[in-house]
Amino acid sequence: MVGTRPVITTDPATIPLPRRPLDPSDQVRRWYENELGWPVVPGAPGFPLCLRVGSRFDVLDVPAGAGRAALRHLTPESPVAVRGDRMRLLIAAGGAQEVPGALDWLEWGSLPLDLTALGDGDLMEAPLPPEWGPVTAVGHPVDPGPRGAVRRPGLPGCGMVRPLAPGRSAAVQGAAVWLRPPGTGGEVEASLPTLSALGGGGGAPDLVRVLDTVATHCHRLRLRRAGAQPAACP
Repeated sequence: MVGTRPVITTDPATIPLPRRPLDPSDQVRRWYENELGWPVVPGAPGFPLCLRVGSRFDVLDVPAGAGRAALRHLTPESPVAVRGDRMRLLIAAGGAQEVPGALDWLEWGSLPLDLTALGDGDLMEAPLPPEWGPVTAVGHPVDPGPRGAVRRPGLPGCGMVRPLAPGRSAAVQGAAVWLRPPGTGGEVEASLPTLSALGGGGGAPDLVRVLDTVATHCHRLRLRRAGAQPAACP
């Protein structure tokens, strides 16, 4: 009995197309949308994805040194992200509007502070999901101009990062990463600092204590930088 030979065809219509590898940005987007339910804004080509601020959380963008000092006021579940020398503390939605008044009440309102509150209408670069493993941030953000405003309406948080080079991952370009990632097993909101925690018995961190600590260390950093500058010639 003569065996049959396999039929080899060269018809393009019958040849399956190669499977396209999953875009890393799609993996990041799916993690935020499916696991956390956070709205994601696609970035421009070469730029990372962004998270829409204001619906589930607001953000305090502070120097990393000031942010580290405030960690003791947060719970282990309070999400905190880092990008370069900046730390982003997630606070309760609507908290950004309360920041100027709280700083005035704490008598910090008249001093220039390297602190920015992001709220409704703002964007924050989406840090890489924690399962991507440890990441070394080696890049630096593009200087967006003078800092110090407590609130910059319409701050395009995604526009202050360098575009990724073709074929390079965000990890080697100084992308934002989670220092304390948001948990996917429960509601993140319960761990966010809020003004309603002041004088209450809930488990949410107190936003006033966080702001006081951050403002104190921002002021110390400013004085330290001013003292390190050479004196002007008469």
